[in-house]
Amino acid sequence: MLHETSDTPLIRLASVSPRRRELLASIGVPVEVHPVEIDETPCPGEAPEAYVLRLAEEKARAGAVGARLPTLGSDTAVVCDGAILGKPRDRDHAAAMLRSLSGRAHRVLTAVAVVGPAGMLSVCVPTQVALRVIEDAEIAAYWATGEPADKAGGYAIQGRAAIFVSGLEGSHSAVVGLPLFETAALLTRQGVPLWSES
Repeated sequence: MLHETSDTPLIRLASVSPRRRELLASIGVPVEVHPVEIDETPCPGEAPEAYVLRLAEEKARAGAVGARLPTLGSDTAVVCDGAILGKPRDRDHAAAMLRSLSGRAHRVLTAVAVVGPAGMLSVCVPTQVALRVIEDAEIAAYWATGEPADKAGGYAIQGRAAIFVSGLEGSHSAVVGLPLFETAALLTRQGVPLWSES
């Protein structure tokens, strides 16, 4: 379903992420921002895919309380050697994460959940990202930019860290924060109209 773009919110976004808001705007879906607070601690023995799906669905459910619009929740995790790499606690933690990712491939998992007329719809999208060898001096300089401080895995593919990325298999937008192909399909199933060039 296509429509003329406008500024009237079509969905509620259970996130303050400017990247997710921008990605949704790029497909003609203006949002009502409604951040939620949930416990993001992994459950014992929880697989990374199950973890990101659970968080996305919990965010969507929490954000949907009192909403008149379909509500979208999302979560992204960087996974290396089976371990979930969250946001860095400090400079040393960020440096350790980037060293563990340097010169090799890792997985980025992004889950999207939308609560609406069709109930709860969700999907988890895996993407493989390869980084070139990153020197310690580059890691220090990158930390000094402030960019990695609130990013899963300690890097932002859409920012300065793009120069570290040597390859990608999957969805670039998923690594940024929202897989647009899959998100558009979920929104369409919930009756949310998408962009039109006409």
